[in-house]
Amino acid sequence: MDSVVRGVAVYVVLLIATRLSGRRTMAQMTPFDFVLLLIIAETTQQALLGDDFSITNAAILIVTLFATDVLLAWVKARSDRAASILDGNPTVLISRGRIDEEAMRRARVGVGDLLEAARAQHGLKTLDDIDAAVLEVSGGISIIPRKE
Repeated sequence: MDSVVRGVAVYVVLLIATRLSGRRTMAQMTPFDFVLLLIIAETTQQALLGDDFSITNAAILIVTLFATDVLLAWVKARSDRAASILDGNPTVLISRGRIDEEAMRRARVGVGDLLEAARAQHGLKTLDDIDAAVLEVSGGISIIPRKE
């Protein structure tokens, strides 16, 4: 039972940490992020297994982590509020051609990120070509070009 409690606790801590780190962090991994991920994986492994390195304990932990993930997916499918808490909501960064500076600051998104998404999705060159931009829950930026 100790392994199940450890598994759920570590899952919750990692979920909270990833939510607090922001969506852009999840969408764009830098070398620093990759090193951090490796360190977290090693630390998590030690916290999950404790002193019991048996195959049985590992199997229990794997099943616990998958079951926790399936349970949360089930909860999110049945509750918009839970989905909003666990996954967040899309953030409008540009609306009707006007940049929301506060939303950009909160989301830690720069103008360069917007322009990169605009170029990649629609071949747009300037902010004036963008009617709307939304930071999606996945961490990607959706661009809606201005109509001529």
